[in-house]
Formats: sequence, C-alpha cells, structure tokens
Amino acid sequence: MDFDYLVFIGRFEPFHNGHAAVARHALGRTSKLIFLVGSADMPRTVKNPWTVAERAVMIQAALADAGGRLLIRPLRDHLYNESQWIAGVQRAVADAIRADGGDPGARVGLIGMDKDASSYYLREFPQWPLVDVQHTETMSATELRRYLFAAGDIDFHGALLMLRGNVPVPVFDMLEAFRKNSPAYAELVAEYRFIEQYKAAWKDAPYAPTFVTTDAVVVHSGHVLLVRRRAAPGKGLWALPGGFVDQSEGILEACLRELREETRLKIPVPVLKGSLKSQHVFDHPDRSARGRTITHAFHFDFPAGELPDVRGGDDADKARWVPVSEALEMGPKLFEDHLHILEFFLGRG
Repeated sequence: MDFDYLVFIGRFEPFHNGHAAVARHALGRTSKLIFLVGSADMPRTVKNPWTVAERAVMIQAALADAGGRLLIRPLRDHLYNESQWIAGVQRAVADAIRADGGDPGARVGLIGMDKDASSYYLREFPQWPLVDVQHTETMSATELRRYLFAAGDIDFHGALLMLRGNVPVPVFDMLEAFRKNSPAYAELVAEYRFIEQYKAAWKDAPYAPTFVTTDAVVVHSGHVLLVRRRAAPGKGLWALPGGFVDQSEGILEACLRELREETRLKIPVPVLKGSLKSQHVFDHPDRSARGRTITHAFHFDFPAGELPDVRGGDDADKARWVPVSEALEMGPKLFEDHLHILEFFLGRG
C-alpha cells in the first residue's frame, strides 16, 4: 500500500457511483480510508437532505466489502473562516487515526478529483500528497437531487431510472425508502418547488438578480433573539430577525424595521442604535437557495438587564430569547448560514 490512510472529503448528497469509484481506487492504495462528511450539523434542505449518520450508512452499504477499512467522521462547514475549516479537517483526521490506534507518523494522503474551481480545497493540505483521480462519468449529486425532488413534476419513471443508474444499489434502496416513508421527503419536495417558482419569477430579468437583505444579532444578558420562520424556505427553522431591504430605506433602517415587525421588541430605536457593537457583510455565493443573496448583519449588545418581552409577528410565528450557549448548538435547527453569522459575532469559530 502507498498510504496508511487516505482522506476523502465530500458532502456525498447522495453517495453516487462517482464517489464509489474514487473510494474503490483509494482502497487499492491505502490500508484505511477516512471519509470526512461535510456540512455536518446543518438543517435538512434541498441542498443537504441527509444527516451525516444517514450518509454514513449510504457509504457503508455501498462499500460493504471494505469492512473495517472505512473511518467516517463528520466535518462542519465554516463559510466565513477558511482557517477554521482547514483546522477542522486536520483535527478530524488526527482524531480518526488516534481512535484507530494508528501511528502519529502514519503515511497520510488526500484523494479527490481536481476538476474545477470548486476543488480548490485539495491544494490546502500540502503536508498530504494528493492522489488526483480521473473524472468518472456520472451525474453530479446536484443533478441527482433534482431528479429525486422533481420526480412528481417530470417523467416519474424516467427520474427513478436516472437515480438507479447513477448510485450504488444499496443507496438507491435507501433513497426509495426515504422517498416513500420519510415525512422529510414531502417537506423537501415542497421547498424544492417553492425555490424553483421563486427563481422562475426572475428568469426574464436581463441579469441574474442579486438580493440584499439584513439581519439583526441582538444579544441581551447572555441571550440572543431568534425567530421561528413561518413559511418556506426554511419553514419551522429558527433564524435571526431580518429580511429584504426596501427600495426606499437604508440597510440599518431595514434591519430595525424587520426587527420590530418580527419580534415586537420595544427597545427604542435610539437605544438600539446606541447599542450597535459591530456589523459585517456575509456574502457566500451559496448562502441562500433562493439565489445570490448578500446580507448585512448588525450586532446589538446589551450586557445586562432583564430580558425584554418579545413575540412573533409578520414572517415569524414565534420569537424568543435563547441562551447563547444553546444557540451555538442549534445548527440543524438554524436557517441558512445563521449559525455561521452567530459564530462570527459571538466568538466561536
């Protein structure tokens, strides 16, 4: 074997034949294969429909003959801190080797397909030799998810045939069970249709639209103010109070307006402005499923005092103060990149 451990980083949403081909190539060159399953601790969305545990089962079922040679670990995203993401990869690999009883000086390599700009991460670990595999002919995970969620809107049997032909048999069986038995599937189909209709409304624009939104990070006495979304996308998820900027207002004014509308917070505007601690623009290209959306977040800080009354309104069916420590552990329950925004202002990551 060329390596003691090879590292395979991906989201595997779902684990398809291309992933399986890379994994089998890796198993021919290494004693153990470490899978780092990305987008851990995220809510179910059209882009991330399955938990790390579900994706781990897909991998293990598709590579059942590999037995104990597979080491699968979760990997969290850090959209606005690449150094933290790199450190997370390094830490996960070290922990996997330690738990496996491996030698700290083990021969470690990285395997993947350096196919386009999205593969930049393969060059961020110079300490690990790169095994650059050839592109395998298969549909992308994005296309396969489209067939899964659009099955009711297109040729149903054709969609299932496309899925069957591009994922390992055990994975197809899991997708069928998910489609037929999981309540989450119907919710994701509804969200998929909402997003497609949302994008269709802008298809005749001369340029792809860029939306401007604003979010309020209000911290009071060790608590942060969150609202529960009333409608798609992200119906039922918790979020920072915020929304789209109207044509006739500035961004801070939009933030204060949305904060009042969604939480009924009665702190006077001059007091809120006086408590403004910091602000930042969050512009990851994939932060919103609705399209290119740039948000300006404002951090208001009240170190002490009794928590003001709040209640849901407008686009929020509920508002509440959440202890900061609890909010930072709410990844699967938080909308879009709001966990990353909280981490940016509140210190973790």
